[in-house]
Amino acid sequence: MTITKFLAGAAVALGLGLAGAAGAAEKTRVGFIYVGPVGDGGWTYEHDRGRQAVEAEFGDAVETVYRESVPEGADAERAITEMALKGADLIFTTSFGFMDATLAVAKKFPNVRFEHATGYKTADNVSTYSARFYEGRAVQGHIAGRMTKSNIVGYIASYPIPEVIRGINAAYIHARKVNPDVEFKIIWAFTWFDPAKEADAAQALIEQGADVILQHTDSTAPQAAAEKAGDIITFGQASDMAEYAPMPRVSSIIDSWGPYYVARTRAVIDGTWESQQVWHGIDEGMVEIGEISDAVPAEVKEEALALKTAIASGEYHPFTGPLKRQDGSDWLAEGEIADDGTLLGMDFYVEGITGEIPQ
Repeated sequence: MTITKFLAGAAVALGLGLAGAAGAAEKTRVGFIYVGPVGDGGWTYEHDRGRQAVEAEFGDAVETVYRESVPEGADAERAITEMALKGADLIFTTSFGFMDATLAVAKKFPNVRFEHATGYKTADNVSTYSARFYEGRAVQGHIAGRMTKSNIVGYIASYPIPEVIRGINAAYIHARKVNPDVEFKIIWAFTWFDPAKEADAAQALIEQGADVILQHTDSTAPQAAAEKAGDIITFGQASDMAEYAPMPRVSSIIDSWGPYYVARTRAVIDGTWESQQVWHGIDEGMVEIGEISDAVPAEVKEEALALKTAIASGEYHPFTGPLKRQDGSDWLAEGEIADDGTLLGMDFYVEGITGEIPQ
């Protein structure tokens, strides 16, 4: 063999080796920023199940990474920046309070794709996605209104943002439809995840006479408090929380993120990703109603499932008039349906709810 042929062969071999190494390294890196721990049993737990769905779908073609218990604010921007610097191709930021941090980091990394959960600000490389949780709240409200004996329903609220206010209103409207005497007592916990605060809130509501507890916070602490108190009905939040079934947890809202995360990861892999705004509900499968337990009378269960079916088909919308605002002013006329813009910016209670929304 001549030296020329040897060098040529070596060059080819080296080229193939480098190409093989590069090919092996070309994984799509997908990151997730979580506001709570993956073991919270609720919101973050379900987002992490979505991450696992991405791994199951794409196998060795992807690498997923996550940061849990990231505070909203400056800490979030640092965590998102670090993830981008480490080579993430796609980053899901999974809490409303991560919105501005996501936009700020996205400006610095125009080649990284970002997906922000429950926000409303977009950019060329930033999408938003959320679920119509209020559809599930309507079903919960119906069950709550039919099953309360004290006519007092307690609600543990997280932060006074439109998503949470929509949920309170949807639950109340549908509880009131089946029980005109129902009263909602609302405690604002000002946290997404704090088991101690959530347990205290549940206990305070029980002491005020509530025999049904709804929550827009992420831990199972309210379920445990209700179980200890006895004869209290609860609903799983964000995940099934089925370990507390059939009582106190009689049903749940389940956030199903996996199909969306798989679809958006695929879009990055095949080069079709574009900025978008998604707001899906029961019909698309992003909102699921957990199994209604046998603690719920058969008639009430049948009614709740019929309501779910009507919402999914578009036959019925949870915000259909006539409805008034808390101050008695007209909002929706008979048969009128609330537009998405109003719902997305909702900052008022409907008529019948007492108390003020914190500023």
